[in-house]
Amino acid sequence: MGITSKLVGPGRDCPDCPRLVEFRNANRAANPDWHNAPVPSFAPAPPISPSLLIVGLAPGLKGANLTGRPFTGDYAGDLLYATLLKFAFATGEYGARSDDGLELVDCRITNAVRCVPPQNKPVGAEVAACRGFLADEIRSLQNLKMILALGTLAHGAVLAALGERKSNHKFGHRKFHELTGGLVLADSYHCSRYNTNTGRLTVEMFEAVFADIRAKLAG
Repeated sequence: MGITSKLVGPGRDCPDCPRLVEFRNANRAANPDWHNAPVPSFAPAPPISPSLLIVGLAPGLKGANLTGRPFTGDYAGDLLYATLLKFAFATGEYGARSDDGLELVDCRITNAVRCVPPQNKPVGAEVAACRGFLADEIRSLQNLKMILALGTLAHGAVLAALGERKSNHKFGHRKFHELTGGLVLADSYHCSRYNTNTGRLTVEMFEAVFADIRAKLAG
């Protein structure tokens, strides 16, 4: 069954980013029944080690910050989970709740920044503060073959976590990068409402990335 993995990541009251701590405390006061804490990764139940890790930007204020599960409760999750279901990286039904029963298959989802940032815009120091958590998570996945970065920030965070030169791996939608040690980094524009509303990302463009991933993992 799909679970939120707490093996790798910051504690509930992580103090590392003062701006995010202040925002978190304000949200706890305003919405005490929300998650309002670092959001753990969403993963298949142990001991399954997936071959695909999806890395997003950060929890959405009324999405993962509310529900406690990555990409759950906002538009980005509607598109992401529909696509995962279509390409057999998930089973069940997505109900925009952490208890909807959706299960991931050979796939894990996390964020480059684990706490919700104001205006959904983390600063560089906050990305750097979470870098160690991402690096530890990647190292912990024994069967990992591919990482999908949703957006340029996630792309850069993955490269930094792995000690790769960003100049050697320029972000590009539907682009694949061979990394040191055999891992492959795939890129997609983020599945945000803004990107889809402006036409920067269409459903067809997003699905094409997952079709490529499926083909490469099968090969």
